[in-house]
Amino acid sequence: MIVQGFGNVGYHAAKFLSEEDGARIFVVAERDGYVANPDGLAIEALKQHQIRTGSILGFDGGASLARDMTGIEQPCDVLIPAAMENAIHAENAERIKAQLVVEAANGPITFDADKILRARGVTILPDLYVNAGGVVVSYFEWVKNLTHIPFGLMERRRRERRNHAIATVLERMTGKEFPTDMRDEFLEGGAEIDLVRSGLEDVMRSTWSRIADLMQEQPELGDYRTAAYVASIRQIAEAYEAIGI
Repeated sequence: MIVQGFGNVGYHAAKFLSEEDGARIFVVAERDGYVANPDGLAIEALKQHQIRTGSILGFDGGASLARDMTGIEQPCDVLIPAAMENAIHAENAERIKAQLVVEAANGPITFDADKILRARGVTILPDLYVNAGGVVVSYFEWVKNLTHIPFGLMERRRRERRNHAIATVLERMTGKEFPTDMRDEFLEGGAEIDLVRSGLEDVMRSTWSRIADLMQEQPELGDYRTAAYVASIRQIAEAYEAIGI
């Protein structure tokens, strides 16, 4: 994978994809150049280097190419533009060698570049879906403020009792104690941040299912961006219809 932009979005995308999903992030590009390591970059170490020096360049764990904007043009499976608008445009779209482009920034692909990439068979996951997480969690916060009830207040103890019962049954069935390194986390009812992340994951998964199903049902839509717009407009229409508008 290649990540363009190493701010809040790019850093966390690279960190979670590499640490939790085993992705190999071998290029990180910024406005002053890029760093590369074919074996994969140590993302957390790179972030600490950036904090200390103000730049990703000069990182010991990879080769630095100053004032070189071709980092996003290296062959890769997945390219994540996560910084600025119009990062991929008509002039460089033909040189993009990714199979999948995931728009983590707002509008990182111009209209002309989008047509060029799709004509070449590149799959694009659109920004209106990919970077919707901030808006989704803001909605959670709004609901919490309206109700004045912290997430999980009504369920946390019930989940703790249920998980404790499951652990006890497993111990009786196997004749072994539940692993101590997992027990506390399993028995815990879940902190508020865990519940927020779970809710976010549920929204993102269900939304992706709607988009993907729509593409399968109506392949004439042509791309995931169009499918995402159609799914969104349909959902808004259904909401208005439900209240008689």
